[in-house]
Amino acid sequence: MIEPVPADIAIGTRLNHGQPHHPGRGTMLEIHGFLDLIFWLLGVAAFVLSVWALVHAIRTPARAFAVAGKQSKQIWLLILGFATLFTFAAAVRYLPTLGIFTILAVIGAGVYLADVKPAVNEIGRGGGNNGPYGPW
Repeated sequence: MIEPVPADIAIGTRLNHGQPHHPGRGTMLEIHGFLDLIFWLLGVAAFVLSVWALVHAIRTPARAFAVAGKQSKQIWLLILGFATLFTFAAAVRYLPTLGIFTILAVIGAGVYLADVKPAVNEIGRGGGNNGPYGPW
């Protein structure tokens, strides 16, 4: 004699620890988990970038900014301080990684590292004819 199948197995509620079975749904969760990881890593990278720029600005003398013809040290500390705050918020998932504040923060830190940092470093080294291995 064939035994009847219990109703909860027949409708699929015993699968997945009591959750109903949805075909193809596990794949979507795996994709979203992978994308979440990528966006979290982007947030952490943006935070590291901002911290690097802020630490450099703190260690650079205020005179170097003026001599290089850049904005004052106080303005850059303000910009980079907010950039670090917003990227930290994105790294801990308080703000969206691709939100406007995070994007502006990365732009601010990127401008500092690409434009201001080389200019003030040149002032700190004394300028002149310095090659990659010293004066020439």
